[in-house]
Amino acid sequence: MAKLIYTNSRGDSIELGQTAPFFVTKIEGFSDVENNISTYQSYNQDGESIVNENLGSRYMVIEGEFLLDRQEGRNRLIKVFNPKLQGILKYINGNFIKEIECKPERSPIISSTNRATIPYLINLIAPKPFWKDVKVSKEEIAIWRGSSEFPSELVEEGIELGFREPSLIVNILNKGDVPCGMRIQFKALATVVNPSLFNINTREYFKIKRTMEAGEIITVTTHFQNKRVMLYKNGVTSNAFNWIDLDSTFLQLDVGDNLMRYDADEGLDNLEVSIYYTSQYLGV
Repeated sequence: MAKLIYTNSRGDSIELGQTAPFFVTKIEGFSDVENNISTYQSYNQDGESIVNENLGSRYMVIEGEFLLDRQEGRNRLIKVFNPKLQGILKYINGNFIKEIECKPERSPIISSTNRATIPYLINLIAPKPFWKDVKVSKEEIAIWRGSSEFPSELVEEGIELGFREPSLIVNILNKGDVPCGMRIQFKALATVVNPSLFNINTREYFKIKRTMEAGEIITVTTHFQNKRVMLYKNGVTSNAFNWIDLDSTFLQLDVGDNLMRYDADEGLDNLEVSIYYTSQYLGV
């Protein structure tokens, strides 16, 4: 049976489900979210035309009963579901695990009954309505892999062989229901001039206009309302937004297959590229 684990931003956590002491009897809003559609109608037009649409916030309701002293159960619920704190709700059903960022709309409602099990009601709002994978997915396009090591009379510690992945292209599978952003990491093993990532499907690209030196890492974040370009060099992280090529696009991963190709104006073999992403879902 499914269980729910809610953890607030202070680290307080509680498990709700089919086992004592906090039972769940009903959930709502976990699998549906409202689509806000704006339309207009021209003169003599039959029907209407859609001009804009977007998903609204997700409103979730958890109803249940707890098998505890009323005051003890009440205190635990109120402490964890503090409406002043953000939180993460995790949905677990066997190997199926998703989570969503949310917060209580109000403090939990606790029944005043004197029954052995005390009913409770929790209302949550998720301004970002998508459920997400718990683990971040990672794809590496260009990396060096260790292969084997053998002794040598010339070198006391022996020689270790490695090889570079031959493909310049990787297919990234977004298993979610909607497009998602990603985190692109360019790492220079030696001098690299103007590294870039190209989306073969959409013909869009993201390019850095900079010569990278050995050990430098540039990380590009393309999530909605969280677009950043950061340089890591000699233990220091700094803003690198001004190095973006003006025709660049903050690439998104469409639902399904996404063919990505890395490139550089010079020093292509000195470049390692990793992509991190989290698929998003409309319901659980």
